[in-house]
Amino acid sequence: MTDTTVIPTGFYENYPALMSAQGLDSMREHANRDPDGFWLQQAQRVHWHKKPTRGFSGSFTGDVSIRWFEDGQLNVSVCCLDRFLTEKADQVALIAHREGHGPAEKLTYTMLHERVCRLANALSHLGVEKGQRVAICLPMCSEAVVAMLACARIGAVHVVLFGGFSAEGIAERLVDSQAVVVITASTARRGTKMVAFKETMDAALQRAGASCAVHSMLVVRTSDEPVMMLPGRDHDYHGFVDHFEADFVPVIMKAEDPLFMLYTSGSTGKPKAVVHSCGGYIVWAAYTMGMVYTFRPDDVLWCTADVAWITGHTSVVYGPLANGGTTMISDSLPGHPYPGRWWDLVQENRVTMLFTAPTAVRSMMAEGDEVVKKRDLSSLRLLGVAGEPISGCLAVVS
Repeated sequence: MTDTTVIPTGFYENYPALMSAQGLDSMREHANRDPDGFWLQQAQRVHWHKKPTRGFSGSFTGDVSIRWFEDGQLNVSVCCLDRFLTEKADQVALIAHREGHGPAEKLTYTMLHERVCRLANALSHLGVEKGQRVAICLPMCSEAVVAMLACARIGAVHVVLFGGFSAEGIAERLVDSQAVVVITASTARRGTKMVAFKETMDAALQRAGASCAVHSMLVVRTSDEPVMMLPGRDHDYHGFVDHFEADFVPVIMKAEDPLFMLYTSGSTGKPKAVVHSCGGYIVWAAYTMGMVYTFRPDDVLWCTADVAWITGHTSVVYGPLANGGTTMISDSLPGHPYPGRWWDLVQENRVTMLFTAPTAVRSMMAEGDEVVKKRDLSSLRLLGVAGEPISGCLAVVS
């Protein structure tokens, strides 16, 4: 049974209406009565090359098998970029702020689409094919978002690795994933500390040895410091990528084809890879952003999570862009180089939603009320937290 009459006209365009009591009751009743019909309607939030006719397939008991929208076809980068190129071509899609590097970089949907296509062409030139893995180990810079979307565009599976991992931790993930290309940075600043991304990656590849499938590395130069490059393997990211064409026909994927692999922390043993498929994941990301965040078309979301974690995947990259919004990233710390730094970024970029960790909120609270009162935070309507209880400090700005 599939009911197509429950959700009223304009439902997906009028996000604030989603949170009305009547709207929620209607959705809840529909989900309980006709789960498949409900999720097929939620699937309308994204663009399909071939719309699915089946919602969930499989079983949670016995021989567990979980499949979503399995007869559908799509490309996730199209869901996040191409579908908005007509109406939102000049809207800012990504604000990328790097501490100590001047004003934030602002990429419109057109600009982001062009950069993604250039990298897609570059990766294809390096021999990356559909289904192969690409490891991404970058700080919070625009190239991190571009790299994820470029992998999605060519059908490669991205494996985003946290820059704080040791060479040993990165090596075992490279070997396990059998990534063929690595995208990393020379260095990155974290407060007063410099993180040697390239140096650590070199050590990881050396440790992995013949068990590793990596044949090429793209290096984003994040400072003027010299970088050791291995001829034939290493390429300057922009020196190599920027020469490719700014258009790339997206590879059409089955809904159950893998989109990315994300590894557990390894704190209780060997890191385990969790595989997320294209269709189910992007529908859930778009749904979550629309419902939980009550996402509005003019919102600027700053989720402070690193893209190496699932929160970063969903709340920094795929969720906001699948809703045609503006997402912001920054490598800054709450109180560095001075108290109130994050509030300045909220003010400068007219952030409407700040999603962060309770630890960050508590550190900002410790700076005192006067630090907050000195800033114009009138744009901020929602403060969200995740990861742990916030000890009674949760604030929602209406």
